[in-house]
Amino acid sequence: MPVLCQPAVDVPEHVITAEETLALAERRHARHPQLPLALKLIRNTGVQKRHIVQPLEQTLRHPGFEERNRVYEAQAKERVPAVVQRALDHAELTPAETDAIIYVSCTGFMMPSLTAWLINRMGFRPDTRQLPIAQLGCAAGGAAINRAHDFCAAYPGSNVLIVSCEFCSLCYQPTDVDIGSLLSDGLFGDAVAAAVVRGRGGRGLRLERNASYLIPHTEDWISYAVKATGFHFRLDKRVPTTMEPLAPVLSDLAAAHGWNASRLGYYIVHAGGPRILDDLCRFLHVEPHAFRHSRATLTQYGNIASAVVLDAFRRLCEEGGVPHGAPGILAGFGPGITAEMAVGRWVGGPAPADAVRAGAGRVMSAAAEPR
Repeated sequence: MPVLCQPAVDVPEHVITAEETLALAERRHARHPQLPLALKLIRNTGVQKRHIVQPLEQTLRHPGFEERNRVYEAQAKERVPAVVQRALDHAELTPAETDAIIYVSCTGFMMPSLTAWLINRMGFRPDTRQLPIAQLGCAAGGAAINRAHDFCAAYPGSNVLIVSCEFCSLCYQPTDVDIGSLLSDGLFGDAVAAAVVRGRGGRGLRLERNASYLIPHTEDWISYAVKATGFHFRLDKRVPTTMEPLAPVLSDLAAAHGWNASRLGYYIVHAGGPRILDDLCRFLHVEPHAFRHSRATLTQYGNIASAVVLDAFRRLCEEGGVPHGAPGILAGFGPGITAEMAVGRWVGGPAPADAVRAGAGRVMSAAAEPR
């Protein structure tokens, strides 16, 4: 079965801290009637810092949609190749051994996709399949993993490269001052991530089953208004409540595989905000420690959109992994409201004991048996 190997992740060198974010909001929106609520919501995200592709003073200026998209393309071409190479190295593959590239991003636009540029730039074969995904937002990380799984099922032995490139800071709109926009100004960060799904061999998450689900009639809860000035992010206040209907869907996916979602060895989920993780703990009846990787991504990088699940999975890999055969679940959530979910077992065994941080074993001691 296909295996999701250890991802590579890179964040830009420019940093904005939580304290700077709050001070900026107070300074720029001093007369906003709901400023105290906005500040409270930003504090409650738990985000300590975020990384952005341009210095803060440039980020706060809006030179126009055309210039922002030019920056997006230039930054993608500068930053993506090294991350792709590290992901290939983790999977012990070369570009010539890659059969498809799935590129996901919701923060800029290129045609042809960056996939074409990567094929020419990095020596992938001319017959490499290309699958750009542009409109699934934060759910696209999970969708990319699932489509890679599907591709490997259709073409056994194939290898698929996944690339996520999210420069959320390039979507900052200084004229948007509703609560949802102010919250997003303090929540989203930039990152590039890549991972390989190997059709045979590899160490990581063996993908065994995947599923998609859309909560009916919620398509306007997370959306873009596309205007002359670019992408204007719209966030409904009901979004944090979505785990109540989605947690049973995760449980059903695990049950269809013969597993109990409350007793898995690892959980890799999109961290759109702390309430999502808190609610999943409650509805799935698991300890908060189970979501430590997703919470660490949120705390240290903010919401990095489609790259979240790849970064959270990277953290599990760098922690040392879990015992061979341990069951787990991975899920991305985004516009729609859409969930992209996968279950599978860890293969390849853990890293040497001295590389495993304290705590990883505690989760497995209570969750070695999924039934």
